[in-house]
Amino acid sequence: MNLFTRRSFQHGVHPDPEKAATRDLPIRRFPFAPLLLVPLEQHAGQPARAVVREGQEVRRGDKLGDADGEISAAVHAPASGMIRRIALVPSPLGRMVSGVYLEPWPGSTQEAAPGTPCDVASASPEEIVRAIQDAGIVGLGGAAFPPHAKLRVAPGQIDTLIINGAECEPYLTTDSRVMLEQMEDLLLGVRYLKKATGASRAILAVEQHSHDVAEAAQTALEQLASRESLLEVRTLAVKYPQGAEKILIKTLLGRVVSTGERPAAVGALCINAATAAEIGRLLPHGQGILERVVTFAGSGIEKKGNYRIPIGTPLRFALETVGMTDDANRVLLGGPMMGQAVADLDVPITKGISGVIALAESPPKRVYACIRCARCLDACPLNLNPAELGALARSAEHERMAEEFRLADCFECGACSFVCPSHLPLVQEFRAAKSHLRRLRGDSA
Repeated sequence: MNLFTRRSFQHGVHPDPEKAATRDLPIRRFPFAPLLLVPLEQHAGQPARAVVREGQEVRRGDKLGDADGEISAAVHAPASGMIRRIALVPSPLGRMVSGVYLEPWPGSTQEAAPGTPCDVASASPEEIVRAIQDAGIVGLGGAAFPPHAKLRVAPGQIDTLIINGAECEPYLTTDSRVMLEQMEDLLLGVRYLKKATGASRAILAVEQHSHDVAEAAQTALEQLASRESLLEVRTLAVKYPQGAEKILIKTLLGRVVSTGERPAAVGALCINAATAAEIGRLLPHGQGILERVVTFAGSGIEKKGNYRIPIGTPLRFALETVGMTDDANRVLLGGPMMGQAVADLDVPITKGISGVIALAESPPKRVYACIRCARCLDACPLNLNPAELGALARSAEHERMAEEFRLADCFECGACSFVCPSHLPLVQEFRAAKSHLRRLRGDSA
């Protein structure tokens, strides 16, 4: 097999993977909630622009909102039903955003409305990029950045496409299950992406514990009727944050994405594996993204597993369906390293939520002063100085953090907080500093 193992990067940490409870469970379909809350802002960039009205009947797959600008994505009806309200809805972003209250028809078959297919053989690169935007597809790994914006590159600029299946975040097995159960979709998605970018090479990267995914991919490639070199499969050492974009590019290609640069500057483009699979699943039928696979795990979840869940499902309904233990006292959207705790269980499941982790945790540990042990420096995969950044954050020297200590390079992986013996909330301090700087610069993103 065309594989190598133990390829890795410097620094990083080794949290307990916590994947055994869901890793081998097949994806199950989730029921429809009595009322779906569909935000028009569930992707990076501009919110979608509503194209429906209150009281309107919609069919599953109809557009609720059009993309409003280059970095924006369409939003579709996750169920056939009635538009009850167009108003503010609670958001995982921690604020109210514009959205649609959709009441599914109880007796509907919930068949998706047909669309205009995008044929990979005949479509131009521009048509593929437009179809991805019209389908409302966003990065399903957590960032929710619309991939069509990444794909608008100059001809010949991208030579290598990286399909990111590393899934290094503890508990999450969403990507692994999608790759195992939708390998044909993923390979077709790679065809679309290679044609859209002109990349001559594509690499599927998975961590070593996902050897079954690597083997499934290799088997599927060997069974292709054509002799084309569609995809290479690479297995990586198990380490966090192996799946970070810049880390993956350096690990696989030896190329460094400098501060302020995008991966395209070094001829590479990274797409999450589940995102690629959705491209391959939806574009041939001209349909939009109506649901996504979400991992429900943690000590506080009774029916752990991976579920294909309609977009807009209220978190409270989801937790009632899978069951939450009485002692669960913390719910995270995403994994424990980069995910965010929620205070409102009425927020909906959005395109960017890859996991719901419920935990029964002891009270927060006491925070002490920094002891200058340098463990955070050893852990940081980008060779930043988290201890110094934290000290500057606490003294409100935000501009100095950005100008002298590369605050913008931090992608908030949480490795520094994970190893800190003083339990300093370093990542939270960095996020607050970035938010302060954005306000100073008038940036609402």
